[in-house]
Amino acid sequence: MGSSTNRNTINNSSNRTFTSQTPCTRTHQIGALALIITTFFFTRTFDQSFNLCNYSTNEVIQSKRVTFVNNGKSVYWPDRGYGSHLDIKIYVYDEKEIDGLKTLMYGRDGKITADSCVKGQWGTQVKIHKLLLKSKFRTLVKEEADLFFVPSYVKCVRMMGGLNDKEINQTYVKVLTQMPYFRLSGGRNHIFIFPSGAGAHLFRSWAAYLNRSIILTPEGDRTDKRDTSAFNTWKDIIIPGNVDDSLTKSGSIQPLPLSKRKYLANFLGRAQGKSGRLQLVELAKQFPDKLKFSGPDKLGRAEYFQHLRNAKFCLAPRGMCASHIVRSSRITFPECH
Repeated sequence: MGSSTNRNTINNSSNRTFTSQTPCTRTHQIGALALIITTFFFTRTFDQSFNLCNYSTNEVIQSKRVTFVNNGKSVYWPDRGYGSHLDIKIYVYDEKEIDGLKTLMYGRDGKITADSCVKGQWGTQVKIHKLLLKSKFRTLVKEEADLFFVPSYVKCVRMMGGLNDKEINQTYVKVLTQMPYFRLSGGRNHIFIFPSGAGAHLFRSWAAYLNRSIILTPEGDRTDKRDTSAFNTWKDIIIPGNVDDSLTKSGSIQPLPLSKRKYLANFLGRAQGKSGRLQLVELAKQFPDKLKFSGPDKLGRAEYFQHLRNAKFCLAPRGMCASHIVRSSRITFPECH
């Protein structure tokens, strides 16, 4: 009985509490609407005044934008990725500041020249070095550098007998141990070029020293006659093989109109025992008027480009070395697809 009385008392108390709350009247609704409208207009006014204050700042950023000239017109650096302003500083190691660096560039006797290494397939190691020396992004102060470029013509030096594999490995180790900024970052902000199918394997100890560095190389899927590739998609960059300036500046590689091209496609190279290339050889025999195959014959430069520009499609099947990568770069000049 007592418990029933208590429940009734609680229920009556709850009802009195509920009914004592002030109801939402029309006056409250009008007041809430007025508050929303006032907040909206104050926000709009604040945004407009803020944009006016930043107008001059935007003009300064616009004036600092990196531009490229294309057919007489200025093209801004794309807004996506780095934004409209590219701000990066690259330090280029001087050949005299580190003992051993000149050896990697000119050989043990110092007789190999940059002019002799700028020609041919591996000339990118020289061209990129020279471009960075003249670059607007170059800095002479190591403390403010974002990236460090290590010049080396080691592929050319090796091919010309300036260093053997053992000497290359020893010299690289010697050079890297003298670089405090390399040790500071673990090599993450240092750039190296290995412009051939061998990639970073030219330096036998690359896995111990350059596994975090940025590597520029023409091939990333595999390395010549190696079980593993030194290429890492998270940090390394694929670059085209070098094409001699004398060829790109001459009129002999200017594209022909498609209607005047004799062949549907061509393949300028050797079979090398590769199944894909062997199939192309057989097709060339069946359709000699459609597919041009150069075979083992060595073509002169002018003749080579004449063949490229005389076909609608230029085939560059994968081979034993980086030659097909270089060919892929060359076919862009005569606009052979």
